[in-house]
Parts: sequence; C-alpha cells; structure tokens
Amino acid sequence: MPLAHKRTNPVLKMTTNLPDWSALMPVLPGEGPRTRELYAAIRRLIEAGVVPAGAKLPTTRDLARRFGLSRASAVAAFEMLTADGFAEARVGAGTFVAAQVPHLPVAAVNDRGPDLEVSLPLPCALGVATPDARTLRVFRSLLARRLARPGPEHFHYGDPRGGLALRQAIAAYLRSARGVRCDAEQIIVTSGSQQGLDLLIRAAIRPGDAVWIEDPCYPMAHAALAHSGGHVVGVPVDSEGLDPVLGETLCPRARAVYVTPSHQFPLGITMTMRRRLALIEWARRNEAWIIEDDYDSEFRYAGPPLTALQGMDASGRVAYLGTFSKVLFPGLRVGYAVVPEPLLDAVLELRARTDRHPPSLAEGALADLLNEGHFAAHLRRSRRRVHAARDALVAGLQACRAGVLDVTAPEQGLHLVAKLTSARSDVEIVAAAKGAGVGARALSSMFVTAQPQQGLVLGFSGFADEALRAAAATLDALLG
Repeated sequence: MPLAHKRTNPVLKMTTNLPDWSALMPVLPGEGPRTRELYAAIRRLIEAGVVPAGAKLPTTRDLARRFGLSRASAVAAFEMLTADGFAEARVGAGTFVAAQVPHLPVAAVNDRGPDLEVSLPLPCALGVATPDARTLRVFRSLLARRLARPGPEHFHYGDPRGGLALRQAIAAYLRSARGVRCDAEQIIVTSGSQQGLDLLIRAAIRPGDAVWIEDPCYPMAHAALAHSGGHVVGVPVDSEGLDPVLGETLCPRARAVYVTPSHQFPLGITMTMRRRLALIEWARRNEAWIIEDDYDSEFRYAGPPLTALQGMDASGRVAYLGTFSKVLFPGLRVGYAVVPEPLLDAVLELRARTDRHPPSLAEGALADLLNEGHFAAHLRRSRRRVHAARDALVAGLQACRAGVLDVTAPEQGLHLVAKLTSARSDVEIVAAAKGAGVGARALSSMFVTAQPQQGLVLGFSGFADEALRAAAATLDALLG
C-alpha cells in the first residue's frame, strides 16, 4: 500500500478533524469548573449540528494546549461526553461524535448568559413583608435548636398534610385569633396560599363548572380559576362586599365562590354580616363551596380582627386559606388550608401526588414560634410598624394636588386604593410610576366584567416611612 493511503499518515488524519476547534467554541473561563465548561461547549456544537455525526474530535492534548487546560480536564470532559452518549471512543483511532445524537435549534442551545437577579421591590409594591430583626434572631435560634437534635421526621417521607405539631399549633392559633372551627386533621400545610387555592380548585371544581369571583378581584385567583377550566363569573362588589343575590341573578348554579370577606382585595371592603350569612345560606342550599382567602387578617388597626366566615358556617361548606407570607416573610413559603371533611381526601390525594409532603426543616421551629408566644409578640410589633407606614403613605398622598386622588386610610391590610378623580388612565400612570421608581398597580386591571374604576393600588408594608413619603411626592409630580 502506498504511504499516502496508510492510516498512519498524519496528513490523512488531519483531514478528518475540523481545522480549528478553538474558533468554534467560546472562550472558556479562566476559573471555575473548566471540565464542565469544555464538555458543555462541545455538546452544544454537536447538538446544533455544527460538528456532524461521525466527525472525529480533536485529541485531548490538542484541546488542552489550545484552551490552556490540564490534559486531565480535557480527558474528563471526553469521558463525560462518552458516558452521556454524545461521543464514542474507538481504540487506536480516537474519539468520534456518536452516530445518533439530538439535533437542537441553535436558539435552544445558545448561552443565555447568567440568570437575571430578581430586582428589589419598588416602594408601594404589593406583597412585601415587614422584616423584624428580633423575630429573625428568635427564629434562627429555634432552627438551630431543632437542627442540634434533628428528629426522624426529616429522614423519611411524611404526612402530606404536614407535621402534626405545626398543624396543631396552627389550629390553636386559628381557633383563638380568627374564630375558625377546626382541628389539626383538617389542616394542610402548603407552600403559600396559592398552592392551597390550587388544591381546592382541583378538588372541588370540574371543567365547565361555574364559579363566582369578586369583581374586582385578586388577579392570581382569577388566573387559577380560569386555567382550571371553570366558567368564571365576576360578581360586582359594593360597599357591603359581594352580593349573593346578584350572584344568583348572574349565574344561579355556580359550583363555588372565591371571596376575601375580611378585607376584600383590592378594594379593602369588609363583607357585612347580612351578606356573610346570605352567602353561607346560598352555599348550603346549592351544595356549593366557599373558598375564603383570609390573606392579611392579622393587620387590623381599628380593633381586633373580625371572625372568619368559616367560623360562622354550620354546614361545612367553607374552605379557609391563610398564609405566613404576609405576617412573617414570603421566603418561608408556608401557608395553610382548612379543608371541609367532604373535600379532605381529594385534596390530600392531590397534595401527595404533586408535592408529596411539605418541607419539614422549618416546621418544628415555626411550631415553637407559635407555641412559645414569639409569634404573638411579633404580630404586635409588626402591626405597629405597618400602621405607622400606612399613616406615612396616606399623609403623603393626601398632600398631593387636590382633586386628583381620593384616599382613605384603610382599617385593615397592607395596601390601600387611591382612586383617580381625573380622566387619566391608571395603566399609563402605573407605567410612568414604575419608570420613576414607584411600584403602583392599576386598579382597572383587576376587574373581570364590571365597569373598571381608575385608581392606584399601593402597598405600604416593608418600606421605610421616608421611602413612602418620597413615593407619594413622585406620584404627585406625575399626576401634575
């Protein structure tokens, strides 16, 4: 055989390689897991089809030299490619792209850069809790105490309802503070109230079922109901809250209703007693379900919190949702649902199938926070601070130009509504406010079918008084 056709001919071997791999791959970082970066770079080329099936990969020595790697790093990267099926090693011949590999669009495999950081909330944004240094110190101590002697519950799969100790503590708190009639067996610990709402919707509502919702309403609740396949019917809210009589006129055979009776979101109205009793009677008569979201009942400034709707229900038709996100911090990701007995098995089955059980790490510390009186002390401190923040924002808004904003200090909750008395669009104002550093929400966007009202929904929890006064001054300038 002539020398030109021998397999050992270095010229022939070079023709099977791409001419310059360093031009095809991004510059590898100078620090960090360089084996992983080399593996990812070659895999992207293979998946994008830039390097075809059967093509020979460069030698590990060549790659190490071109990219300034140790040869061990290049060998390890090749081993990963081979183990994952993107390449195959042939004894005496080298490493080749495997014959069958996934081919992905270039856009699907391009680097998107580092993950964007979640921006800090702008003053007046909703859903911000007020941090309390004393509570955080106590909670850290309780966590350390629990971790010093970890119980067996951390090392096996637990009850889908959550730990018994925490459920007992929540039940005791709800009975005394909110008048909820419940025991630990009915309580399911959730990752916030939104998960509880999702579980209740899937257990109680079938596709095509009609469901009432307050109009205007909490947008995330509306989205959850709409995406469940239910037929969502907005029932207008007046000065007494949702009107069951009007609801029956609009949709007489609804399967369920979602309400925020203690502090209607977003208008802040408290449902009157006659409306509450009428709603409970409607649910009993029609065998319908009431989903009561008691999202910020702890923050009442004109007296003790009102008794929950669930505590007035003798027919067992009310499911109750609550959360520690507003009163402690959203990062804790702990809420709870008090589930009526007829729905309990279905909700438990859904919880076990989708989330198995709540995380147990913080449960014991949270139970201790409730049982040892720390939570009650935290509530007193937080309520005073949020009350002062409310007053600072209201004072700033009331100093705005006369006739532009109609502001009333709410007696409960963590937000207020400033209604516009001009013809300005609240959506346009919100966009301008965001650009100026204020996190307002448009009231008109929260209506379902009723005629939208123009206004700004403004949060005051979690922000310093100075920041809230500055936000009010910014809105004043924008509205001028």
